[in-house]
Amino acid sequence: MTVSNFPTTEDSEVREDSPTEPRRPSPLRKIGQSFAMFRNGKSITGLVIIGIFALTAVFAPFVAPYGPLDKDYNALKQPPSAAHWLGTTHLGEDVLSQIIYGTRGVLIVGLVAGVLATFVAVFVGVAAGYVRGWRSESLSALTNVFLVIPGLPLMIIIASQYDDPSIVLISAVIAITGWAWGARVLRAQTMSLRNRDFVQAARANGETLLRIITVEMLPNLTAIIASSFVGTVTAAVLGLTTLAFIGVIPITNLNWGTILFWAQQNGAFPDFWWWYVPAGLCIAIFGMALSLVNFGIDEYVNPRLRSAGERARAMRKKGMSMTSGVTVVKATPAPQSEESAQP
Repeated sequence: MTVSNFPTTEDSEVREDSPTEPRRPSPLRKIGQSFAMFRNGKSITGLVIIGIFALTAVFAPFVAPYGPLDKDYNALKQPPSAAHWLGTTHLGEDVLSQIIYGTRGVLIVGLVAGVLATFVAVFVGVAAGYVRGWRSESLSALTNVFLVIPGLPLMIIIASQYDDPSIVLISAVIAITGWAWGARVLRAQTMSLRNRDFVQAARANGETLLRIITVEMLPNLTAIIASSFVGTVTAAVLGLTTLAFIGVIPITNLNWGTILFWAQQNGAFPDFWWWYVPAGLCIAIFGMALSLVNFGIDEYVNPRLRSAGERARAMRKKGMSMTSGVTVVKATPAPQSEESAQP
């Protein structure tokens, strides 16, 4: 009896769990890899600053030495002292307590507006990038219309129609005027993803549109979505403080812009610096923190920025400096010989 040397059908089959065949990363793994963008120094620094502001807002009643509207008529427009670390207003109100309580309004508006605008941007942008034909063109035209709408005048008109606009209304107005930029970027990125092999394979396997978008595409768009969210929060904070400074938002909605409004109305510039400088510094520091997070996300998304940052950090560890991508090496003078040293 002869034994055939040819492989049988069972031997020729390749198992799905074969170690030679690369495994497809799960959606949770893709999301976890996307959140690696918060591991660089810029993002960590920005997140720490934002976390300090968030803790201050949450524990404001325990951190603030006074109530935001408590008045001390014996200390009117007084400079910083042991009793009032950042001085007082024209009514004797503690400036530090107002800044601490005003952090709440800034963070609430920024968070609500960022979530609403990001949700609309993801829905419109991904849908416009995945579908084709007149539906894609219609959503793209809608995005272009909102891109050219002036945000600040529209916010002023809508907010001025109410005697006491709520925080949710202000956040909704800011979100309506701030979602288009993120949707535009997401549409372009989705159009580049819809022709990838894994999306085509999912479509060939008969997966539903909802599953293709949520499981196959959104994990690859996490960095873009995070960048859009941070940008919207930055615009929301600036928009809120601007509306408060020009007097559109009533004084009941205490925030950093309200402090600047009352300082400007009562002639605090430039003599009573403690009334407006701390609030302005809080706006600048919070905006810097958001910018650092955004820079970290950009460095993660852009391979050139990421590789340039890694090279710069490696060079700093080696004690070398880089200027415009060119390594600068300090030259040392050559030792002179005895003959050349003699006159």
